[in-house]
Amino acid sequence: MAVLGVDGWRGKWVGALLDGRTVGLQVLDDAAAVLAVRDVEVVAIDMPIGLSEDGVRACDVAARDLLRRTGAGSSVFPAPVRAVLAAADYTQARELSRSAANGRAPSAQTFMLVAAIKDLDDVLGDPPTDRVVEVHPELAFRLGLGGVIDRKGTARGTVQRLQALRAVMEVEEALAGAPAGVPLVDALDACAAAWSAQRLAAGTAERVGDGTTDSRGRPMRICW
Repeated sequence: MAVLGVDGWRGKWVGALLDGRTVGLQVLDDAAAVLAVRDVEVVAIDMPIGLSEDGVRACDVAARDLLRRTGAGSSVFPAPVRAVLAAADYTQARELSRSAANGRAPSAQTFMLVAAIKDLDDVLGDPPTDRVVEVHPELAFRLGLGGVIDRKGTARGTVQRLQALRAVMEVEEALAGAPAGVPLVDALDACAAAWSAQRLAAGTAERVGDGTTDSRGRPMRICW
């Protein structure tokens, strides 16, 4: 059965549907459309799922520490606390976060993800499902697939990512058939997420986190 890797893009989502080595890219309008993709065993999404009520998630700390050794620690953004999902704007988000998280406020870059995090949080529903799992593409590229040492978006980093993905899927064919306008960076990240989804389906994925769940019963972990 196929798996789906997903990366956020301009208020929408880029999905990479992977079946064996065959992969196809698509644009999905919202999180509901992501979950509606049929005949998918695992959905691996580059977006926080389990959210802390009052502090930093252990999985973010662990992922950052692992990637720092490869020079990519800054690619891990601390997930906002759950209270921030109710914020109407960045000012209110900072106030809500400082109140809930002992003075810690989200960065502007993190706040830009809040709408997508809330969209996903709303459609996941209760009880939680193991079918939808949080991943991080840089963990896949640098620690899983290997051979990636340069930043995404650079010439060297792009070639390294293409070479890494070429070993496990027909990535060039997917890129050639990508929907118009999809950036190369997001397409490659979605493909890396799909590779992680394939490992999750096979039971061979690695993960970081302290085994805790959030107030909605969702695990606070990152897999690859």
